[in-house]
Amino acid sequence: MSVLICGSLAFDTITNFPGRFAQQILPEQMHILNVSFLVPTLRREFGGCAGNIAYTLQLLGGAPLVMAAVGSDGGEYLQRLESWGLDTTLVRRANDTYTAQAIIITDEDNNQITAFHPGAMQQAHVTAVPTDRTDIALAIIAPDGRDAMLMHAAQLASAKIPFIFDPGQGLPMFDGADLRHFTEQATWVAVNDYEGRMLCERMGTTLEALSRQPNLRGVIVTLGAEGCELWQRGQRVHVPGVSATAVLDPTGCGDAFRGALLYGLQLGWTLERCVALGNRIGALKIAERGGQNHRIPAEMLAAA
Repeated sequence: MSVLICGSLAFDTITNFPGRFAQQILPEQMHILNVSFLVPTLRREFGGCAGNIAYTLQLLGGAPLVMAAVGSDGGEYLQRLESWGLDTTLVRRANDTYTAQAIIITDEDNNQITAFHPGAMQQAHVTAVPTDRTDIALAIIAPDGRDAMLMHAAQLASAKIPFIFDPGQGLPMFDGADLRHFTEQATWVAVNDYEGRMLCERMGTTLEALSRQPNLRGVIVTLGAEGCELWQRGQRVHVPGVSATAVLDPTGCGDAFRGALLYGLQLGWTLERCVALGNRIGALKIAERGGQNHRIPAEMLAAA
């Protein structure tokens, strides 16, 4: 059976500034800001939430089905997905724009300045959740174009396909009414601790109360190195984190966790077992640069 992954495909251009932004930006001159950063290192990575989640899910042996949009420069990304054996019939090719792009500058204190161009992501809503396929057992609404997230959630709910609502960095696009509508349609909610606070603030609720919604089987809150907490029917359980062998790049850690979460859910695991695997996969990912370069030892999966 397939897992439908609704979200973004993007290219990440990652650079490093060997200094501190604070030494280059003068607070008293912010009204006439004009700065330039010399970035001696640069790398280009495949990214986007849908691509990153699909990468981990297929490594684990799952069957991801990506629904997203790429631009005129997206042929290389399509070839990459197909090289994993993925069905790309639900990836829209928008030839009048570029694939979504993130340009990230990181200073030596790990502060970041990011410019994001949504490009083809703004057309993701044109592709609808297919109603003529019986192989889709599970889905996730990951960060994407605003219209795509709203429409795809409604389509999944109408088709009675259980899904994870994962607002991620797209959360600020939605007000409390929008977020309530998402959570009333979803089967699970997955956020990090900051997003969890923002979600509850905008909805005027708490994680405990949210987890009591009759349609929700669980609310998952990731805590980085501290692991994650699960809320089910008002009860909280903490699942400890896993120590990483190295901390090189947090980009895509949350997506790797969600790939493992989907894998376990598809197999009918308990939520606690799913997130325990997610914690282990997240620790693997943070030891590699980029969102799609980690590997999963066979013995890790066998012991899950």
